[in-house]
Amino acid sequence: MTRTPINRAAAYPAVYALLRIAADVADHWIQSDHQAQHKAKPGAEGHKALAGHVASYTAAQGLALMVGNKVLGLGLRGRSMAAALALSGGTHYLIDRRWPVRRAAEATGKGSFYTLGGPLGGAYLLDQATHHLAEGVAAFLAVRD
Repeated sequence: MTRTPINRAAAYPAVYALLRIAADVADHWIQSDHQAQHKAKPGAEGHKALAGHVASYTAAQGLALMVGNKVLGLGLRGRSMAAALALSGGTHYLIDRRWPVRRAAEATGKGSFYTLGGPLGGAYLLDQATHHLAEGVAAFLAVRD
């Protein structure tokens, strides 16, 4: 069976949208309250809560990519989708520990913005912007031929 080459210019925005939609659903609908409240805590409790969240997050993105690939005829390769999911899930784990985003904000002069409005203010916005950046790179990995 001959495989049709991927049209990266057409596939990239679709893949990014699929990853972003699934991430938003996973972060705000699928993630349990316990996971959200405990995932940044130190020790085993925090890592266990975060591992559960990242597992469901990555599964949601994987499902979105598989369905989108089939329905939209994107022609994505399994190994490229796996690489995208590994990057997205791995960076999501790191970002959701919270300290990396806080330290990056402090190092770039955004410390005041990070604390603005409490945990759902600047910290949340910088968290989401960092996730979007990682998903943008992940989408690029997914459309590799």
